[in-house]
Amino acid sequence: MAIKFHNPKSVSLAGNYSLGAEVPEGARLFYVSGQVGVDSKGKLQAGIEKQVDTVWKNIIQVLKSAGMGLGDIVKVNVFLTDSRFIAPYRATRDRYFPKAPFPASTLLIVQGLADPGMLVEVEVVAAK
Repeated sequence: MAIKFHNPKSVSLAGNYSLGAEVPEGARLFYVSGQVGVDSKGKLQAGIEKQVDTVWKNIIQVLKSAGMGLGDIVKVNVFLTDSRFIAPYRATRDRYFPKAPFPASTLLIVQGLADPGMLVEVEVVAAK
């Protein structure tokens, strides 16, 4: 069962993501709650780069607990507290997703997260 990613040439694509992701019938869906830049000891990391890196490490661990990995992600929702964090977010994310196919993705700039020190939150949906 392979996930099919859709990127029609008639729709502009502005980055490393897919415009659509099709999950085959019978696939198991797995929803990962929003992950923030808090490490396994409960410490919020300093700075956007460290927080983003911690977010993706946390997501990997949650996926692993379900027998999944980054390649099983079909949708990513990203929440940043400042538009200046877009470039550093993407640079760090691209280390985890160096080549296509990329998951479908949405990025929002929000006024704040659960803790004022949190700069990024990412939730994902995976399928296998």
